[in-house]
Amino acid sequence: MAQVQRTPQHRDNRILAALAPEDFAFLEPHLTFVDLPRGEILYEVGETIAYTYFPHDAMVSLVTIMHDGKSVEMATFGCEGLFGLVSAFVTRQSFGRYIVQLSGTASRIELGTMHKAMAARQAIQHLVMRFTEALMAETLQAVACNAVHNVEARCCRWILMSHDRAGQPDLPLTQEFLAEMLGVQRSTVSDVARAIQDKGLIRQGRGMITVTDRAGLEAASCECYQIIRQKFEQLLPNTYERG
Repeated sequence: MAQVQRTPQHRDNRILAALAPEDFAFLEPHLTFVDLPRGEILYEVGETIAYTYFPHDAMVSLVTIMHDGKSVEMATFGCEGLFGLVSAFVTRQSFGRYIVQLSGTASRIELGTMHKAMAARQAIQHLVMRFTEALMAETLQAVACNAVHNVEARCCRWILMSHDRAGQPDLPLTQEFLAEMLGVQRSTVSDVARAIQDKGLIRQGRGMITVTDRAGLEAASCECYQIIRQKFEQLLPNTYERG
């Protein structure tokens, strides 16, 4: 039997869902639905940001591109947040490459219209500010994590955060992509992923990682996962669903 495709809703994004009805009603006429296929580059470094996106089930990474062509993740965005706003208040230029890592849908709004909505509706502005603080905390914690924690613990943290955002155990992630996100060689990720699988925490398939033991994965992760998650739950209650 063919699976029925669910129609996306703007409030599938948890930032939009957190708005009071009158504030959401102010934004809703300006929101449009878009499909985000895996691998699509939404913005390159230096490109002008035209839209703010509110992902539903898609996941988008902001990566920095080095002179030798290597890329490293700086931030990840899913249904708990938004992107194309925080780094575009002044220049409107993309600081890095925004690339879709998990396909899905999103709501988007023209950047200038989003700025006007924040100026007109204090509750929208405050919610964006709370998300910005949570994002800053995540980014700074990740810097510390990358400096002091081993690759296996960091890999567990990254898989957990992807699992939170995707809301499903099956994550279409390749080892090449994980290596880019963690800033390590593919051979290192291959060894680490095999070790995590041998512990029964994940199962690897062709271009797919399945979470098989969520509690065990949390135990194997570094402390940074819980620190980041608790910060989001403090500033944006219910933006993460319990896995």
